[in-house]
Amino acid sequence: MKKILFVCVENAGRSQMAEAFAKKYGAAKVVVSSAGNKPANKVNAVVVEVMKEKGIDLSKNTPKMITAKMALNVDLIVTMGCNDQGVCPGPFFKPTIEWHLEDPKGKPIEKVREIRDEIERQVMELITELKE
Repeated sequence: MKKILFVCVENAGRSQMAEAFAKKYGAAKVVVSSAGNKPANKVNAVVVEVMKEKGIDLSKNTPKMITAKMALNVDLIVTMGCNDQGVCPGPFFKPTIEWHLEDPKGKPIEKVREIRDEIERQVMELITELKE
């Protein structure tokens, strides 16, 4: 099984959604986790709300700080915006994919739904690619 680490700045939105979708769609194929380089205190409330619409509960999740050990113990790192801030450790450790996704922080719920749906699409595509 492939091990994937999803990383965004605060681990409060994009990477949390990606981890949840990867667990949903790739349960038998991947082991996933997520982290951030400047973790927030809690998962974005609007993200929790839009994920509930998909039947996924993130309300008990807590943002985590990325560590070198986390990065070294995976096969692939998927970054989402932390490179924009110049503080993403991914490329120094493992093969890395950058998903250019808008940060849902401070966005209206309609925009967060669009970001969620794009993350879901990209996760499904990634899981399919890993099978082949």
